[in-house]
Amino acid sequence: MSNRLQKQRGLDSIKPYVPGKPIEDVKREYGLEDVIKLASNENPLGVAPNALAAMQEALSALNHYPDGASFEFRTALSEHFQVAFDQVCVGNGADDLILELSMAYLEDGDEVLVSRSSFPMYDIYSTAMRAAIVKTPLTPQHGLDLDAMANAITDRTKIVYVCNPNNPTGTIVRAAALDAFLKRVPERVLVVLDEAYVEMVDADDFPDSLSYVREERPNIFVLRTFSKVYGLAGIRIGYGFAHPDIISTLFRIKPPFNVNVLAQAAGIAALTDREFVSRSVSENKAGRELITRGLTELGLSYAESHTNFVLLRVGSEAAAVQQALLERGVIVRPCGGYDLPEFLRVSIGTEAQNRRFLDTLAEFLPSA
Repeated sequence: MSNRLQKQRGLDSIKPYVPGKPIEDVKREYGLEDVIKLASNENPLGVAPNALAAMQEALSALNHYPDGASFEFRTALSEHFQVAFDQVCVGNGADDLILELSMAYLEDGDEVLVSRSSFPMYDIYSTAMRAAIVKTPLTPQHGLDLDAMANAITDRTKIVYVCNPNNPTGTIVRAAALDAFLKRVPERVLVVLDEAYVEMVDADDFPDSLSYVREERPNIFVLRTFSKVYGLAGIRIGYGFAHPDIISTLFRIKPPFNVNVLAQAAGIAALTDREFVSRSVSENKAGRELITRGLTELGLSYAESHTNFVLLRVGSEAAAVQQALLERGVIVRPCGGYDLPEFLRVSIGTEAQNRRFLDTLAEFLPSA
């Protein structure tokens, strides 16, 4: 036995999550004054006004610990989404709930089923619990292949992550396909439906995932966030819906005060800000259409997006194109870490930001 302090063996195969490059870092590294960030799928309209006002009012209460059970916040979510109170949980961002699910359900040797190209935190937290990651390919249209996922389920499978819409592709799984998939999944396997971008979906046949929760299916967890459409990425608020047995299990291992005072106030108020949500959705749709038209004019292909970002195929020069954009003050996301080395992901910004991205891309794309 070694006399040196040893880290747990699950960490050896973890690749740390790399977020979008901060604006200040780019300004400093390249001597730029005007930089735009279209790499982290943030809301370009800012913070939901009702949430901002609620946080300002709550500042005087910061000397007190938050309600560890988030009673009022969970009640607001229960009423807003018409699910039972004991079917609701909240966390310090959706990442926190992914971690809690991993801690609560995974043991050495379990398998976690994910898409080859999806949100990396599934891999990180599962691997930290020493579970084996099983990856399935995307469809030719860059969507999740649910048939491949169903075929990959074994006696060791414990969790399946269905990111819908999927990050980084923006594609969706439709209701009929999801229903058919769930019929093939044993009840002993937890299916996590990650719907971080659900408010932006423009499709009549998108699954009504909350109907599964209302039916009290024992192995469905619906994961959502306030980071995107509500503009609250910086305060960290995730929430989920599931059978009461799953919720009570998470309460056994969650940190006691994981959702702070400001976050709880912001979440409650944001649910009332329908005007801001409507504006965010409509302007995002217009921006997405502007960018996809521009990409078509440039002769670039892209995945059909139902989110606030677009995955575009650049080819073998994707890394060089991403760097050239960076040096011109336009931050986009390289996708090598998603096993998509020929692609870039660009977030939808304001109209001016979207046009700047397209104009900058057009300047050097032919030579690249």
